[in-house]
Amino acid sequence: MSIWWSLHLRREAASVPLARRLLLGTMETAGVDPDISFDLSVALSEACANAVEHGGDDASGDPSQAYRVTAYLDGERCRIEVADTGPGFDAGAGRPGSPARTAPADAEHGRGLCLIRELADHVHIGSAPGRTGAVVSFDKILKWREDAPLVAV
Repeated sequence: MSIWWSLHLRREAASVPLARRLLLGTMETAGVDPDISFDLSVALSEACANAVEHGGDDASGDPSQAYRVTAYLDGERCRIEVADTGPGFDAGAGRPGSPARTAPADAEHGRGLCLIRELADHVHIGSAPGRTGAVVSFDKILKWREDAPLVAV
């Protein structure tokens, strides 16, 4: 079983729950375990919120620049990628073993990438090759409900 979809979304806060609901609906329909679906939907929300907040050239004054969300349910794995047109990340930000920036416990911002790393099995954070922008991609091994209609064979 293989399902994929891609969205181009405006850099507006209302786009975050839209992407999350689409992912949850896809996973529910496919029969993915609700705990796995929830973890991935939270990680997706964090990645989208980062794209909305940091993912464009704010100097242009155009908050409606788009970012892209792509999700792949392929076999036993779900892979999600969020790409924007912002300044990107430092070269070492996505390397395994690179220090994760930590935020104070009472901070309202700064924990999104750490949360994505905790919720997903594999995470890659970097800049988009050949263009400006950041790419956050992550994947997770799927578990299925007993009554799953689209279980991978």
